Amino acid sequence: MTEPEAHATGSTIIRLMQGVVYRESDEDSWIALERHSGAVRDHFAAIGVEVVVDDVEGYAYLRSLPDVDGEEPLPRLVRRRRLTYNVSLLLVLLRKRLVEFETSGAEGKLVLTTEQIIEMLRLFLADSTNEARVVDTASATIKKAAELGFLRQLRGQADTWEVRRILKAYIDAETLSDFAGKLREYAGAGASDE
Repeated sequence: MTEPEAHATGSTIIRLMQGVVYRESDEDSWIALERHSGAVRDHFAAIGVEVVVDDVEGYAYLRSLPDVDGEEPLPRLVRRRRLTYNVSLLLVLLRKRLVEFETSGAEGKLVLTTEQIIEMLRLFLADSTNEARVVDTASATIKKAAELGFLRQLRGQADTWEVRRILKAYIDAETLSDFAGKLREYAGAGASDE
């Protein structure tokens, strides 16, 4: 491998360790990943990590390989994140909205306003007569989802968010179905309490 190729491979490895690599926003790393995929995958495989590339959606990320029975597991490089109920709820609602967006045949990116996201959450947040508290809770939840990389604020538009497609890798159809069932149970329990 030449020095420029080694540099490109090393740079791509570092970018993947920093987080999700998107084709549209990090074209150089994406091209290097395509060209040097074998070297990048070999590097991470040696430390128990898999490189997941979704060419259709245009993102790549790291995932820990499952432990092998009978072998001592390696320490985790990719940390698991425990999410609060509100953040988990928002991610599932955004995933559901992404499915609806895609099945409607719409092209491009799913973009929502802060007010639309707050309205989605309002149905599930604890009833409160304090509207400011509901908005503050929802805003904090939106901020956390953005920090985790599932939402991206659009440039020059303070209250407009792109729902990142990486969400599909974290919340699959089965999780979405399980959560919808739990919400129906919750709604049924609430109705029977009345």
